[in-house]
Amino acid sequence: MKGLLEKISEELQIDKSQWIPTKFGDVAIQQKGKIDRDNTDLTRYVQGGHMNSEDLHLRSWGELKDEYLGPAFIRRFDEGDILYGSRRTYLRKVVIAPFSGITSNTTFVIRANEKNIDKQLLPFIMMSEGFTENSVRNSKGSVNPYINWKDIAKYEFFLPPKDQQAQLAELLWAMNEVIETEKEVLDKTEKSRSFFIKELLTGSIRLGDFDDSWQKYSMDELAKYRRGSFPQPYGSKEWYDDVNGSAFVQVYDIDYDLKLKKDTKSKISDKAKPMSVFVPKGTLIISIQGSIGRVAITQYDAYVDRTILIFQEFLKEIDLKYFTYTLQRIFKIAEKTAPGATIKTITKETLSSFEINLPCFEEQKLIGERLTLLDQALFQIKAKIETSQSLQKSLINQIFL
Repeated sequence: MKGLLEKISEELQIDKSQWIPTKFGDVAIQQKGKIDRDNTDLTRYVQGGHMNSEDLHLRSWGELKDEYLGPAFIRRFDEGDILYGSRRTYLRKVVIAPFSGITSNTTFVIRANEKNIDKQLLPFIMMSEGFTENSVRNSKGSVNPYINWKDIAKYEFFLPPKDQQAQLAELLWAMNEVIETEKEVLDKTEKSRSFFIKELLTGSIRLGDFDDSWQKYSMDELAKYRRGSFPQPYGSKEWYDDVNGSAFVQVYDIDYDLKLKKDTKSKISDKAKPMSVFVPKGTLIISIQGSIGRVAITQYDAYVDRTILIFQEFLKEIDLKYFTYTLQRIFKIAEKTAPGATIKTITKETLSSFEINLPCFEEQKLIGERLTLLDQALFQIKAKIETSQSLQKSLINQIFL
């Protein structure tokens, strides 16, 4: 189906000669029904944090009995209504309610005026670049900008005749179905990955016929490691903004596919190198502060900052991929209790206390290969989803710009 949709997108020739300028307020009706929370049979609520950017589907919500809600949660919505986040509208939070419930008065509850528009088409108008640009342009406030309904209602676009509306809505929802199917595959693959990481790295599931028993080692028994450094004065343009300088790796330069990004944000000059920590290509590194547990095997020579741990030497026979997956698992657990109110840090004492299960080298290698295959599958699925979402966005804007 996806190939067909790509072909449709490329070849779609839309005749807009019969389309008429229409204001959003003519096709959408704001719902202002209020709820007495002490006297209602509604049990669920939706807040801004439950709504994902550029995702028409509501994937999480809260139960009224579970926590205290402020006085702003008075707005009723019904199944099929559109919920629109009126604050920070650049986030494009537009979802279709799958049930009836309660939301705050900062979330607009919108229902299609079906005399003028096919209700299946309305959400895609709200996902278009034109609609978002209008909302951002007319928002009030600087810290937490918000849009008023009257400014949304005045937004003007070209509306197709009713028969074309149904056809376009069918196409756009077919594309949405492709994306949802791909997301379901991604979810199942991620669950499989989590299961196999836990089972394979603890020896609960064995690969191959290996007689060797697993042994536990502390981190200090397995490897020699050290932190990177911040050459002073940190942030100096003379030292860190050298266009022709060497790569200086920080946490955000580590991708989630065990690699560094192709190009680092910062470059350090020759003047800073003597006070920096050099990391040759092929070195295993992991972030220990901020976004804890980002791991990479470096693809190029670089210097690294103090938020990154460098493995300099291994004291046992270790497969790098096996060790990498083990580190990710351990760090994810350790992050929950790591010190730091806003910026979490894995300390040297914590590192020394880590215990790692180690099978024979052949089994390590086999486990690493199997988990790598799962990661490659995840990467391909995510790439498919990104392509499909880009295609969907392109088609929406082709129609409504």
